[in-house]
Amino acid sequence: QVQLVESGGGLVQPGGSLRLSCAASGGVFSFNVMSWYRQAPGKQRELVASITNTGSTNYADSVKGRFAISRDNAKNTVYLQMKSLKPEDTAVYYCKLAIVGLDYWGQGTQVTISS
Repeated sequence: QVQLVESGGGLVQPGGSLRLSCAASGGVFSFNVMSWYRQAPGKQRELVASITNTGSTNYADSVKGRFAISRDNAKNTVYLQMKSLKPEDTAVYYCKLAIVGLDYWGQGTQVTISS
């Protein structure tokens, strides 16, 4: 049973930084895509960034140049380094693991940007 455990969320002032982590366990195959999504109140869940097992990355336009996704394959862990945070980045951030057409989601971690 695949499990994803996220950590690193919190309250940060505008312009600040946070790093989210997501550790996957249980039946994780070597070929997969790990992603971060976010969902703000009253809005649809949206893709923030994704990374393949070979390191290819993709970012939403709204976070390009501010966020960086990375992964440690040996630890089955994906990270999201977030800088220059804005109030509009406030959301619940979810980790997703895609393996052979199946998607697994973490429980989400709250990120709040406020002064």
